[in-house]
Amino acid sequence: MEKQTVRPSNSLHPECPDLLRLGPNRLEAALRAEAIAVREEQKGVRDQYLELARQEDEQEEGKGVTRRRFFVGAAATATALATSQFLTTQASFAAAPTGTLIHVFLYGGADALSLFAPMNDATLQRVRPSFTLPENTSIPLERGFGLNESFAPLKKYLDAGQLALIPAVSDRRLDRSHFAATDICQLGGLPAETGGMGWLTNLADKLGPGTAFRAIGIGSTLPRSLVGGSGALALSNVGALNVNGDGKFKQPTVDAIKTLFTGVNHPIESPVRAGIDALTLAQKLAQEGYMPANGVRYTGVGNAFKELAQLIKGGANVRIATIGMGGWDTHQNQGTRGGYVARRFGELAAGMAAFFDDLGPDLAANVTVMVSSEFGRRVAENGGGTDHGHGGGVVILSGKKLAGKVLGTWNGLGTLTNGDVPEMNNMFSVFGSVAQGRFGLTDAEVGRIFPRQTYTPVKIYA
Repeated sequence: MEKQTVRPSNSLHPECPDLLRLGPNRLEAALRAEAIAVREEQKGVRDQYLELARQEDEQEEGKGVTRRRFFVGAAATATALATSQFLTTQASFAAAPTGTLIHVFLYGGADALSLFAPMNDATLQRVRPSFTLPENTSIPLERGFGLNESFAPLKKYLDAGQLALIPAVSDRRLDRSHFAATDICQLGGLPAETGGMGWLTNLADKLGPGTAFRAIGIGSTLPRSLVGGSGALALSNVGALNVNGDGKFKQPTVDAIKTLFTGVNHPIESPVRAGIDALTLAQKLAQEGYMPANGVRYTGVGNAFKELAQLIKGGANVRIATIGMGGWDTHQNQGTRGGYVARRFGELAAGMAAFFDDLGPDLAANVTVMVSSEFGRRVAENGGGTDHGHGGGVVILSGKKLAGKVLGTWNGLGTLTNGDVPEMNNMFSVFGSVAQGRFGLTDAEVGRIFPRQTYTPVKIYA
């Protein structure tokens, strides 16, 4: 059956000399002209158009791509060229309220023993006398550990059972190369084991589709943990989600996209609809501006937490998010006691505390923040700092009550591995256990997030 083309007399043909008044270039102007034509056509003949399309599909079943499907595909390609970053916001329906996991990655190999360590430990006093934690100012934990006083902004959450630390976290695959170790930590294993998919990508896929904000990397690029097929967004700030082009043409472009891809019975419709919803919310939040809760002040890395607070409080249904913080390669001038590394830990603690204070108890109850690094530092100091090591530490801040203040296995520092803290808690078992308790996953589901790993649950939550 030959399909009729109905074009109203008041619409513009792409070859019309007046075409360019619709857009800054021929491609975008043609897109809007076609949208006008489609909108006018749908007013009078929408039912007829859909019926003809249905009959055509029936007649051409088994013949491959029909003319209608070809048109939709071509239009999608043109739209993607015009608004490339917009169509990457793929999702299909709102996220279930199962909470949010935020992974903070400390790039450079943070010295966990400068943050929390066994107090009055004979090995530490012998090999790193300059960097032991002072007993009179450190915050008491449990199991003989103390916490650097720089984490004082989080003490109320520690006292409430919402802050915990895990020592001696590593994996046998890690070496002392920043780049290789970071890859392994964020992929969840060697590239050959993971297929190059980030472990948070696997987690997002396991959790199922959600809003366009379901997986977010705060920054200009996505970390390796979010690479792959989950449709994650990289955002420097909420207002960064926008349509390319001159300001006066942005809304007409969005309207054109909405017209072209509504009611087309094609897989492209769902991601476009979700993308439009995300764009609308981001623009709304950006226009309204953001005022944190009374008394909350964000500085330094805290500004990344501020963007997440704005999204979460704005109803964006964030499921997974990442924040990166650099500057942890402390070969010299480390300064555990009030120096450089102590200030960095203080900045991190202040940002995390501001974030939870800003969310308030009700929203924070559904959020878990996990902090890790690619590896720890050697137990012995090198004179002014510490060199690359293995066993590091993980910090957990959660609105869900935790099982203790110091979690996991700890066998002491009586036996070191080539001068390093031995692996007592496998990194991927820790990551998996944090995600499992946050999202209610089974052991088998966690095992699929980390291909070819042996998952051993670690008790994280009370």
